[in-house]
Amino acid sequence: MKEKSEGYKVISDNRQARFLYEILETYEAGIQLVGTEVKSIRAGKVNLKDGYAILRNGEAWLLNVHISPHQQASEFFNHEPRRTRKLLLRRDELRKLIGKVEQEGLTLVPLKLYLKRGWVKVSIALARGKKIHDKREDIKRRQDKREMQRAMKRSY
Repeated sequence: MKEKSEGYKVISDNRQARFLYEILETYEAGIQLVGTEVKSIRAGKVNLKDGYAILRNGEAWLLNVHISPHQQASEFFNHEPRRTRKLLLRRDELRKLIGKVEQEGLTLVPLKLYLKRGWVKVSIALARGKKIHDKREDIKRRQDKREMQRAMKRSY
């Protein structure tokens, strides 16, 4: 039998989430998908930019993530691009997330979507929204780091 590789292939990365939110914890979750969604994900037709997760009735749901309809499938068999998808987490993780989201007012955002051993996984983060001055501070820190690297390059 052929063994599937241990590594993972990142399909989509939500870089803007790291700018807009302060990431506190990350979790790996599976997603309940239909066949044409898996084919579109393997083709890289995913956008996590506007996505977020909610907790309802003891379950986690991924909302507003756009997975484009599969090109070779007919309209009848294809999926709705922005449909609500169930996240598959362990019970203890769900309990912990419910407590943090309800008491501390935190939010759940998807960071990246990837294939791990043939399964589609999503990395979700427990996050707190950044204020404007925090964003400016990050931009300044990034510019300073860039200037230091340029100076180091010139000195060699």
